[in-house]
Amino acid sequence: MKSAKTYGLVLTAFGAAIISVLAQITIPLPLVPITGQTLAIGLIVTILGFKYGTLSVLVYCLLGAIGLPVFTGFSGGLSTLVGPTGGYIIGFIPTALFMGWYLNKFGYTYVHGLIANVLGMMLTLAFGTIWLKFVADMSFLAAFMAGAAPFILLEAVKGCIAAWVGILVRNRLMDANVLKQVF
Repeated sequence: MKSAKTYGLVLTAFGAAIISVLAQITIPLPLVPITGQTLAIGLIVTILGFKYGTLSVLVYCLLGAIGLPVFTGFSGGLSTLVGPTGGYIIGFIPTALFMGWYLNKFGYTYVHGLIANVLGMMLTLAFGTIWLKFVADMSFLAAFMAGAAPFILLEAVKGCIAAWVGILVRNRLMDANVLKQVF
């Protein structure tokens, strides 16, 4: 039992580290950049599942909140969370919860992975858009046009990639008995 807990903690830390690394892949845009964060969230939750996937996302967000440079552009701290992109970061937590719940309920298949990831990406965009509206004092339409519309297709593509790679990696790890110790 003790080794399973330790293994779960290692998986959680590994997931948070992967998110931190992929967050640094960025294409700058005027208000909200394109990043690898959402792809990483989808991959980690799809591979590790509800419990450890969500914990990985939570650890990532907490590390950034206390100031470690894990967010895009090696940023961190509360100022990032209360800035224009903070809603996306905060939205990662309910996104991970939703995706993990969905996959646990309906199964870790390519189709359900695709549904969970694409809907999860849209949930993140919704959180980010609502946050952007209030932080930047914009209308909902302006916030949507700046914070969601340019990213919808790209996020859907990232969701497809996260589902395909995530299910593939999860199945291989399960076959190798790497994940069965804690799931």
